[in-house]
Amino acid sequence: MEQTTKAEKQVKMRVENLTLSFGGVKALKDVSLDIRDNEILAIIGPNGAGKTCILNCINGFYKPQIGEIHYEGQTISRARPDKIAQLGIARTFQNIELYTGLNTLDNLMAARHVLMKQTTLSTALYFGRAHQEEIKHRKAVEDIIDFLEIEPIRKKVVGSLPYGMRKRVELGRALAMEPKVLLLDEPMAGMNLEEKEDIARFIIDIFEGQGATYPETPILRDGVSCIVLVEHDMGVVMDIADRIAVLDFGRKITEGTPAEIKNNPQVISAYLGEEA
Repeated sequence: MEQTTKAEKQVKMRVENLTLSFGGVKALKDVSLDIRDNEILAIIGPNGAGKTCILNCINGFYKPQIGEIHYEGQTISRARPDKIAQLGIARTFQNIELYTGLNTLDNLMAARHVLMKQTTLSTALYFGRAHQEEIKHRKAVEDIIDFLEIEPIRKKVVGSLPYGMRKRVELGRALAMEPKVLLLDEPMAGMNLEEKEDIARFIIDIFEGQGATYPETPILRDGVSCIVLVEHDMGVVMDIADRIAVLDFGRKITEGTPAEIKNNPQVISAYLGEEA
C-alpha cells in the first residue's frame, strides 16, 4: 500500500464541539475530532471517558445536545441510525449484538439488507433480478466468511459459539454492510493473546485491502480506508494506529501519533498509569 503523508489525508468526518449529557452527568464535553481517510484513528481513555459515547453519536444511537457531526458534506448529528448505515458507516459493539438464534451465514446476510434494491414482492417471488441479487450478496458473504477464517462455523447458531468467534462474526457483519467508515468498539475485549493477534491482523488486512484475492467483493478487494478503533490494549493501539485521541472524563485531553502519545505526561497520568 502506498504511504500517504499527513497533509494528503482528507477529512472524512468532522466531530465539532460535541456535548452529551444524561441528566446531570456530562458524558462528553466540547469534544472536537477530525476523522481522516487513509488512517486508523484510535480513541483511548479510562473506563467512562466517553469513548463509546462518541461512536454512539456518530452512528445515531445518541443525539448530542450541543455540537455537530459532518460526514461527506452533510450533517448527520441527528439522523436515524438506519440512514447513517445507508451512508456507509458501520460498527461493531462493545457488547456483542448479534441475532443469537440465527447461524453465522444468516447474521451476515441480514447486514446486506441496506444494500438490497429489490422490492418485498420480487424478493418473495424469488425470480429474475431478485434471484441474481441474492446470488451476488451470498457470494460477498461467503468471501467475508473465508477472509475471517470462520468457514467451520458458517452454519452454526451464533448463540452457541465461543466468545472469540462471536466477535469475529460481528466484525464480519459490519464488513457485510460495505462501509466507507468502520467503527470498532473494543473488538478485542475479553480475548486471549492469540485471539487478539488474529483480530489485529484482520483489522490491518481490512484497512489495506486484499486486492486480487477477492476481486468480486469490493469491501475486501479495496478495503476500508477509514477506521476508528476504541481499544484498551495499548500494545495493539501503538502497533496499528496512525493517530490516537485521548479522552478523560468526557474531554479530549490530547491527540497525536503513537510516539507522541506514548511520551505525553498527560496520557501517562490519565490512562497509561491505570494500565500499568
